[in-house]
Amino acid sequence: MKKICLYFQVHQPMRIGNYSFFDIGSGKSYFDEDKNKAYLERVVRKCYEPTNNLILELINKTDGLLKVNFSITGTLIEQLEFYSPRTIESFAALVESGCAELFSETYYHSLSFLISEREFREQVKLHRKKIKSVFGVKPKIFRNTEAVYNNDIAKIVAKLGFKGAITEGSERILGWRSPNYLYKAKGENLMLLLRNYRLSDDVAFRFSERNWVEYPLTADKYASWIAATQGDCVNIFMDYETFGEHQWPETGIFEFLRYLPLEILKYKDCEFSCASSLIKKLEPKDEIDVPHFLSWADIDRDLSAWIENKIQLHAFNEIRALEGKIKRNKDPKLLHNWRLLQTSDHFYYMCTKWFADGDVHKYFNPYETPYDAYINYLNAISDLKMRLGASAEQQAHTH
Repeated sequence: MKKICLYFQVHQPMRIGNYSFFDIGSGKSYFDEDKNKAYLERVVRKCYEPTNNLILELINKTDGLLKVNFSITGTLIEQLEFYSPRTIESFAALVESGCAELFSETYYHSLSFLISEREFREQVKLHRKKIKSVFGVKPKIFRNTEAVYNNDIAKIVAKLGFKGAITEGSERILGWRSPNYLYKAKGENLMLLLRNYRLSDDVAFRFSERNWVEYPLTADKYASWIAATQGDCVNIFMDYETFGEHQWPETGIFEFLRYLPLEILKYKDCEFSCASSLIKKLEPKDEIDVPHFLSWADIDRDLSAWIENKIQLHAFNEIRALEGKIKRNKDPKLLHNWRLLQTSDHFYYMCTKWFADGDVHKYFNPYETPYDAYINYLNAISDLKMRLGASAEQQAHTH
C-alpha cells in the first residue's frame, strides 16, 4: 500500500511594529499588537477555522481513513490562546479524532540551531512541553523551522528522542533517488520523510495559476497523479494557509480539498497515514547524507531566504551575540522577547531576492521594503540591550 502523508505547517509570527530610534528606551512593546491581532483574525476566519471544520468533516465521512499531520508553532499557540481559544479547540478536536498527528519544532519558529546547540535544545523542549500541556500528546516527529535540516541537526534531534524528521526532497541530496521512500539519517537512528516538492507546490503555488498547463487542477486529476507516482510514500507538505489565504476560496481550493480524500481512496493501493505510523510500517530505502543546510524555502532550498544579504547577516549576528548575557541575566521577560526576535520571519522580511521568490517574501509582510524591516529590528535590538543593561544593574544592587 502506498502511504499518503499530508502535513501542514501552521505558523504566524509576532511581527515587530513601527519601532523608531525615538522609541528606544521608552518602554514601548516591540510587537505591533493591533497588526498581529488583525493578521491572526484574518487567517483564523479565512483558513484555520473553515479548514479544520472541513478536515474533521472529511475524517468522519471517510470513517477515519483520512489522516493529517500538523506542526503548530509556539508563537501561534500563544496568540490563539489570547485571541482565539476556539481555534485551539478545533485543532484539539482533530487530534482527539485519532486521525491528526502533531509534530514538534522550535517553539519560536526560529533559526536557533545557528545560535547554539543549547538554545536549539531549549526551544525544542519548550515546544514539546507546550504541545503536551495544550493537546495532551508528546510528538514523535520533528520538523525544524521551514524544514531546515542537515546531519548535525539529525544528531541532536535523535538524541532528543524523536523517531523521525522531515525535510525537502531535493535532488541536491537525493541525486537519482526518489523522495517517495522512507530514508534514514546518516549515522543516526532517525527516519526521514522527504517532501515531494513538485506535487506539494502544484497545490500550494500553482493551484490558481491560470497560465499553468495543468490548470484547472481538480481533485480527481491530482488523485490520479498521486496514484501513478512510483514509491512507498508520497509526502505532500505545505503551509496550512494555502487553504483560503494563499489560495482564496474563490479559486475553488476548498472544493478541491473536499473531494480529494474521496478521490484518493478510490485507488485500492493508496491510503493516508500519520507520519509516525508510516515510519513504523516502512523500511528505509537508503541512508541520506546531508552535510549542508537544506530547507523548503525558495528556489535555492537553503538558508539564503534568511541569512544571505548583509542586513540579514548583521541583524542575525546582533541577536546571536546576546545569548550569554540574556541567559546569565535570568529575566524571563527579556528571555522571551529575545526569543521572539529570533523568529525566522523577521529575517525573511529583510530578504532582497527578486522574481517569483520575492513575491512570496511579500506575503503577510508588514513592511514596505526589506530595509524598513531591518531598521525596526535593529531599533528593537538596541532597546533590548538597554533593558538588559538596566536589569543587570538592578540585580547587582539587589545582591
